[in-house]
Amino acid sequence: MTLRTSARLLAAGLVTGWAGAAPAAPAAAPATGDARKAAAAVALASHRAVYDLALSSSGGTRAVESARGRIVIDFKGDACKGYTMQTRQVTVLDSGETGNRTSDLRNTTFESADGHDFRFKTTTVLNGVPSPSIDGTADAGAEGLKVRIKEPKRDQIGEKGPVLFPSLHMRRLVEAARAGETTLSAKVFDGSDDGRKVYDTLAVIGRQVAAPTNAAGSERDKPLRDGPMAAVAHWPVTLSYFTQGEGERTPIYTLTFDLYENGVSGALKLDYGDFAILGDMTRLDIDKIQGTPCTP
Repeated sequence: MTLRTSARLLAAGLVTGWAGAAPAAPAAAPATGDARKAAAAVALASHRAVYDLALSSSGGTRAVESARGRIVIDFKGDACKGYTMQTRQVTVLDSGETGNRTSDLRNTTFESADGHDFRFKTTTVLNGVPSPSIDGTADAGAEGLKVRIKEPKRDQIGEKGPVLFPSLHMRRLVEAARAGETTLSAKVFDGSDDGRKVYDTLAVIGRQVAAPTNAAGSERDKPLRDGPMAAVAHWPVTLSYFTQGEGERTPIYTLTFDLYENGVSGALKLDYGDFAILGDMTRLDIDKIQGTPCTP
């Protein structure tokens, strides 16, 4: 969830085009009342995660020579109060053709527990130059999505059909993985880019993994291999984002990650076609649950 928004922010701030081909994303499955109730049964853990970024591979017309950076995510909430997420991502891409590009992105969102209401604000500084903040609200109902932009310029957009916000999408992914489903398609709105875009997504879900996320001796994602997270059920997921349209489309980017049952993500790889970036979790702090669990 949080990582997917970060990937969208990175794409918006540093990447303008990709090459390659991919099958068209299937039409989004309706988010029925039963589906919303099932997703609500998934308990997302309040946590703070830190990922260090490094270049995985590069080639093609928009290749980069090096990449480094860090993502810090603070996710809080429950199925009664809703979910608040604060993300900061600093990324430096070095290209012999375009030079260094440093992006500092900060994103704050709130999503109601029922997945109907969403607030978002994003600030971006690219090569030391701030861009206008994106600030708005959205609501998703039976008639579709309505987005109201407050900054930098007042505007409204609408989208027919079911649209999921990030936390509800994450809960639907976990629910689908638990049920043994191998794919999940949905329209998703996360307020990234200019706050006006709805994306078609296609998730391919692998079989549940019983062993720790990486082989013994690996230093990657150490917080997920040590302690209680090593015993948490997780599934490999490949999630592709598409601009809306018909026919065959190239994904804007593809995110592969290990989806943990409590909403934490590991084994991160962001593939933009001409280059790919790995995210290594270096720290994970999970809040201790106090009192009785929330019952919506």
